[in-house]
Amino acid sequence: MDTIAQITTMCAEETEAFAEDFAQSLTGGEVLLLKGDLGAGKTHFVKGLALGLGIEDVVTSPTFALHNAYYGRLVLNHFDFYRIEDSEEVAVLGLNEMFYDPNAVSAIEWSENIADLLPARCITVEIVKTGDDSRRITVYR
Repeated sequence: MDTIAQITTMCAEETEAFAEDFAQSLTGGEVLLLKGDLGAGKTHFVKGLALGLGIEDVVTSPTFALHNAYYGRLVLNHFDFYRIEDSEEVAVLGLNEMFYDPNAVSAIEWSENIADLLPARCITVEIVKTGDDSRRITVYR
């Protein structure tokens, strides 16, 4: 795997700012796999992506809805599959079809729960807590 970027952020605002900058490079069709423990900052990263895509809506975690869509320069599809035990649940709802939208970016939390539905080429964003507020963010393909 090739590392695209790596940074250590010292607060949630820095995580969001990094993601906002990263969003400038997105052209549509990207699938981002957000890896990290509970509370690592995955949703803060998505908030930054939204800002970078010109989205003004308040971004919240779709833990119970499974999917939230936000509209800006590109559509931002935010998925949270934490509660999914069988990827068939996602396939039946047709959510995996959104991963292939060339006019959207998909940001997926807990993608390991639907690994068999993911496109072959994804970008992984790994967020690791390195302190109370600090995070190491590594982006790789």
